[in-house]
Amino acid sequence: MAKRTTKKTKKTPRRRFRPDRWIMRWTLRLVSVVFLLAVFLVVLWGVFNPPTTYYMMQESRRLGGVEQKWADMDQIAPVMPRAAVAAEDANFCNHWGLDIAAIRKALEDDSGRGASTISQQVVKNVFLWHGRTWTRKVLEAAMTPLMEALWSKQRILEVYLNVAEFDEGVFGIEAAAQHYFGVDAASLTPTQAARLAAILPNPQGRSASNPSSFVRKRASQIVDGAATIRADGRADCFQS
Repeated sequence: MAKRTTKKTKKTPRRRFRPDRWIMRWTLRLVSVVFLLAVFLVVLWGVFNPPTTYYMMQESRRLGGVEQKWADMDQIAPVMPRAAVAAEDANFCNHWGLDIAAIRKALEDDSGRGASTISQQVVKNVFLWHGRTWTRKVLEAAMTPLMEALWSKQRILEVYLNVAEFDEGVFGIEAAAQHYFGVDAASLTPTQAARLAAILPNPQGRSASNPSSFVRKRASQIVDGAATIRADGRADCFQS
């Protein structure tokens, strides 16, 4: 009778658990998910108008409601976007979202003033949250060039004018024009547009309809600045 031979199975050695590789693998997966989500949101709000923002929702809960009505760029007086750019980001057409020269100057002056571009403000208002945390700053710096790559300059400025805060509970240029002057955004005069642009850095502490001497002086400078960027071509990227 033949003896039955049994084949010895070779045991597969167990892989040793490497915490560093596990952390690296899941970090890369997390970064990929965050990146794809960012791309999705940027593409989404590049096509559709954001119905609200995180800050607007906070203010709505606090105040019991906010004023906001969307106005497309062709429903806004052409002088308004020029005034906003002249006031907040004169090199808007010449940078890719981050104004390196302004950032360098702010660092030399040991101040953050003037370093935030209109594009960065849109990213903060639409996609992120208000605050000075490093997490928000890093996300803002990463998302701003992405938005600049996927949106036109005109779209960036259109969204900016529609989500910016102009008074407590007053968001967007259409609501601001009606709130301060009783007109729609298409009917704003150069002086009215300049006053609205002048209050943007401190909307709850300044008034466009009852301007202080500082706001009047600043608005006068903005009127000149808006005319200058129109003449020298720095408004060409968002206006024909």
